[in-house]
Amino acid sequence: MSVSAHSPDATLEKIVERIFSTHQITRADQQRFMTALLSKDSLTSKEQSHIDRVFDGLRRGLLRVVD
Repeated sequence: MSVSAHSPDATLEKIVERIFSTHQITRADQQRFMTALLSKDSLTSKEQSHIDRVFDGLRRGLLRVVD
């Protein structure tokens, strides 16, 4: 059984994968990321890990913010 591409966790994971594959976060990525996160009442440890990974990548200069 596969995970639905429309589930918030699958969507969040795909967004994070795309962000790290391009080493860029766009405003559209940020919006999708925030929408996926805000659609949930609480975050799982996996979702929190994704958030931490993105913020750490930004802080360490591994990701670039682009328009």
